[in-house]
Amino acid sequence: MSAQLLQAFLIALSTAVIAFPVGYFWAQWAGWLVFCIGLGLQLLFHFRNFARLERWSRSPVVDASLEGEGAWDGVFGRLYRHEKDLRAQIAQRDEEIRMLVAAAQALTDGIVILDLSNQIMFCNTMAEVQLGLKLAADRGQPVVNLVRRPEFVAYLKAGIFDRPLTLRPERGEERVLAIHVIPYAGRRRLLQVKDITQADRLDQTRRDFVANVSHELRTPLTVLAGFLETLQEIDVGPEERHRYLEMMADQSARMRSIVQDLLTLSSIESAPPPENEVVDMANLIDKLRRDAEALSSGRHNIVVESDGRGDLLGAEPELVSAFSNLVANAVRYTPAGGTVRIQWKATPQGAEFAVQDNGIGIDPKHIPRLVERFYRVDRGRSRDSGGTGLGLAIVKHSLNRHQALLEIKSEPGVGSRFAARFPASRVAGI
Repeated sequence: MSAQLLQAFLIALSTAVIAFPVGYFWAQWAGWLVFCIGLGLQLLFHFRNFARLERWSRSPVVDASLEGEGAWDGVFGRLYRHEKDLRAQIAQRDEEIRMLVAAAQALTDGIVILDLSNQIMFCNTMAEVQLGLKLAADRGQPVVNLVRRPEFVAYLKAGIFDRPLTLRPERGEERVLAIHVIPYAGRRRLLQVKDITQADRLDQTRRDFVANVSHELRTPLTVLAGFLETLQEIDVGPEERHRYLEMMADQSARMRSIVQDLLTLSSIESAPPPENEVVDMANLIDKLRRDAEALSSGRHNIVVESDGRGDLLGAEPELVSAFSNLVANAVRYTPAGGTVRIQWKATPQGAEFAVQDNGIGIDPKHIPRLVERFYRVDRGRSRDSGGTGLGLAIVKHSLNRHQALLEIKSEPGVGSRFAARFPASRVAGI
């Protein structure tokens, strides 16, 4: 303001210099009139610029036309530059905030920011889906009023966040969520919500697999150990000894089948992608028919439905294993006198291998789990038929490696149809 004061002083001094001679040589009132007119003009000049500044301060804009005369031009120039720099900084800050919000929205984990009272300040779209929140309506609401699971409320209230909280699904839900609470910025809290449904299922599958393997091997081992103990401690006759040895051989063969199927499944899962060797389907279908007739021992009617066209590209041992399992299952679970149909059809759009029977059928509720390892609709009947519970798991993995889909249709008392559908890229000779 020193420049403005100096300018005002000089104008006042100039006015006085002019007014003094007028008042001295002409009339005193005339000198005062000139002096007042000069000061008035000076005040009017300053008032005009001050009014412009006052109007601008009510609605600041970056306006290059904001300029004044004299010392006021410097004032307006500095205000213009300050406003321009300030708006550039605000725009940069807004862009950084938008980028941070966009990054939070792009996360595959849910994010909820809470204030000191556990009220919602922000949440991303994934958190809205996972926890049933709506940021537009729920901002400022206590999160415990919206996520009312007792374990979550207790976890947040306890304030001990060394380990994440796992929320198991309730009725009508499928998600398993892990909630991590991270204190930050004083007493604020960041809730990270991870969907661990798939990992939880895999872990449960692993536990089930270990338990099932242990159970499946424990039974024959128990039988073997019991018979061995009997033979060691009790003197039995030749016929009974022979019967014991036959039963021990059966249990040994069962364990060998389980181990062999486990090794087959493991080798399929860890093997590199199958090579595109041509599999002669005519010969393979004929082999499957002969194997089915041998397993049936004349108790079933084995029918082949194929026009002999088309072959498959892939690993023949894996396809033979998959198709043989489907045929063997159809024979095992079809009562004597039933019919087992082996079907093959290939077109330029794809191919289908299917096994259809008119056997006992399967309740639809079991179909989604049939390809799980050791899953059985009827455990006792499965063991009696000689199955290990791994056949359809082998089928599923073998077909997946050939980009094929397994379609299962079944009805209790009517029969079942297991169809493997192959894409056009796996069909040759059409």
